[in-house]
Amino acid sequence: MASTEANTILQAHAQICTTEPARSLANFPPSIWGDRFLLFSLDNSQLEAYSKAMGQPKEELRRLILNPLIDLNEKLSLIYSVYRLGLAYLFTKDVDGQIDKLFNQLNMQDYDEADLYTISIHFQVFRIFGYKFSCEVFNKFKDFSSGEFKEDITTDVRGMMSFYESSQLRIRGESILDEAIAFTETKLKTIEKTLQGALARQVKHALERPLHRGHPMVEARQYLLNFEEEISRYDSLQMLAKVHCNYLQLLQKEELRTLSKWSKDLDLQAKTPYVRDRVPELYVWILALFLEPYYSQARIITTKVIQLVLMLDDTYDAYATIEESRLLTHAINRWDISAVSQLPESIKSFYEILLDEFVELNKQLPQQETKDLIEATKKALQELARSYLQEAEWRHSGEVPSFDEYMRVGLTTSTSELLGKAAWIGMGEIVTKEAFTWYQSHPKILIASESIARLHDDVMTVEFERERGPSATGVEAYMKTYGVPENEAVKEVKKLVDNAWKDINEGCLRPREVPMDLLSPIVNLARMIDVAYQYNDGFTFPGKTLKKYITLLLCDAVPM
Repeated sequence: MASTEANTILQAHAQICTTEPARSLANFPPSIWGDRFLLFSLDNSQLEAYSKAMGQPKEELRRLILNPLIDLNEKLSLIYSVYRLGLAYLFTKDVDGQIDKLFNQLNMQDYDEADLYTISIHFQVFRIFGYKFSCEVFNKFKDFSSGEFKEDITTDVRGMMSFYESSQLRIRGESILDEAIAFTETKLKTIEKTLQGALARQVKHALERPLHRGHPMVEARQYLLNFEEEISRYDSLQMLAKVHCNYLQLLQKEELRTLSKWSKDLDLQAKTPYVRDRVPELYVWILALFLEPYYSQARIITTKVIQLVLMLDDTYDAYATIEESRLLTHAINRWDISAVSQLPESIKSFYEILLDEFVELNKQLPQQETKDLIEATKKALQELARSYLQEAEWRHSGEVPSFDEYMRVGLTTSTSELLGKAAWIGMGEIVTKEAFTWYQSHPKILIASESIARLHDDVMTVEFERERGPSATGVEAYMKTYGVPENEAVKEVKKLVDNAWKDINEGCLRPREVPMDLLSPIVNLARMIDVAYQYNDGFTFPGKTLKKYITLLLCDAVPM
C-alpha cells in the first residue's frame, strides 16, 4: 500500500516538473506598511519613564478598588472602567476579591428601584468576571400586557446603550436578552441621528463594534477617547490609562520590529511571493489574544505560527494546483526534510521554512510540558493540511459537500484549535497538564470559537469566493443540504453563529475548568473574526478596519 502511494506521489511530481502549470492566482493587494515597523528603535529610557510613571496612580487606584466606604454602584462602575481600559490584569487579585464579595452580598430586591443604566452596568461587570447575574432583573422594563419593552426606557440613552452591551453576553435560553438586542439596536439606530458630542460617539461605536465582540486593546483606546467624563472622575484612573497605553505601545512596537526582522531574514516575500504580506495585521490579530506585557513571548510565537498558517492557506487556496496540494499534504504528513525532494521547486522553500521553525521552537522552549504543546500544534497543522487538501479537492471537482461534512472539515480550517494551542506555548506555568488535557478534549467553548471563525468568514466572503470560481463554503453546503436559497441559508448560518457566541459566553462563566487567561485566546480568536470580517474579508483587504487598528495601536501615541 505504501509503495503504491509512493509511486503515485513520484508520478505526480514527475508530471509537475515537466511543465509550469496554469494557476488561478488570487492577486492579493500588497502590504501598505513597507519597512515602517522594521525600522523602529526602542527608546529604553522612555519605556522606563512610563513604567515609573505608572507606579503612583496604580497604587492610588488599588486603594480605591479596595475602599470599603465606596458604595456598590460606584465600586462596580469603577471596576467596569478599569476593565474597559485594559487595566484589570494589574489588579487581578483585588478585583476578583471585590467582585466575589459583592456578588455574594447581593440582594436582588435592591434592583426593584434601580434604573436601566445601573442594572446594565452591574449585569455586565458580574458576567464579565464570570458570575451568572440573572437576566430576570430586566423583566421590570417590559410591559407584560403587550410583552414588549416599555417605550419610556428609550429616553435613557446611556441605559439603552448599556442594555445593548449587556445583551451581547447572553447565553442560550435567555429570551429576554434575545429580544433586547433587537429592540435596543433598532432604537439606538434611530436615536443616534439626534445625538451630539461624546454620547453620539459612544452610541455610534457601540453599534459598529459592541465591546464584547471587539479587539480588547482597540476597545481600551476607544473607551479612553469616548468616555473621558467617566474616566476623569478619578485622576489616578485617567493618568494610569494614558501612561499604560503608551507603555504598551512601545513594547508592542518592539515586538512587531522583532517579527518584521524575522520575516525579512527568512526572505518570506521572495520565497513565497504569492502569500499575502500581512505581518503587522497578523501581529495586531494576535495582540487581541493577550495584551499583558508578560505574555510577550506568547505573542511572538503565536504570530510566527499564524504566519506559517497563512502561508499554508495561501499555498492551497491561491497558488498550488491540485497535484501540488496532494504532494504538499503528503510531505507535511511525513514531516521529514527528505520529503522536500518530492515537491515542486515553487513550494520547497515553504516546506523547509515550516520544518525549520518548529525545530527552532523546540530549541527555544526545551521544557517537556512545552514540547508536548509544540508537538500537539504540529499535529494540528498536519490535520489542517489534510483539511485544506479536502477543500481543494472539493473545489477541483466542483463538489459541494453536505453541511455536516463541510463543518467536520471546516472546524479544522477555521484554524482556531491550532492557534489556540500555539497561543498556549509561550504562556508558561499557567498551562498545566490538566489544562492541556481539557483542551485536547475539544471542549464546547473551543467548538463555538471554531464555528464562528468558519461560518462568519463564509457569510462575509460569499461574493469574493464566487468571483474567484467554484468553491464549497458553509453557505453553499447549507443550501445543498436543506434545499434553501442563498438568502435563507445566510440567515440560518448567522443564527448558528449567534448560538456559538452564546456558548462562548456560557463557557466563560464560573466554575471554569481552566483559568480565564487560558480561555481568553479562544474567546479573542472569535472576536477577531467578527472584527476582521465585519464588512468583507478585512484581512485580505485591510484598508477599512485593520489599517485603522494598526494606526491607533502602533502609530498614534496617547496625548499626555
